[in-house]
Amino acid sequence: MSGAALKTTTGLTGLAVSKNSHQILGVLYGKILRTLQKMPESATYRKHTEAIIKERGDILHSTPAVEEVERKINCGQIEELIVQAGNELNLARKMLTWKPWEPLTKTVPPNQWSWPPAQPVKQR
Repeated sequence: MSGAALKTTTGLTGLAVSKNSHQILGVLYGKILRTLQKMPESATYRKHTEAIIKERGDILHSTPAVEEVERKINCGQIEELIVQAGNELNLARKMLTWKPWEPLTKTVPPNQWSWPPAQPVKQR
């Protein structure tokens, strides 16, 4: 029996305890990785997201205790990790349609990427 089944509450309003958290999270991580594989290997989003998801997937598959998974990943309770993975999957699918790795269709206006956006006024 997993640690999540022993939990009666997450202590977070609106977030119920997951009965089979390992399986749900593993499925989500698999879907994210399959979505990322549809992107070019050179895409920055793919490279960084893939590294994070693979690392978390390795932890998930090598650690049977839910509490230990939560401690090793260190990003909240496993139920929160499930929500995060669902959000990442949605973003990855949107990135496939947005294709931010493709060249711009128009030239960038001057100072588009300069920071801060407003230049300070020179003192007299």
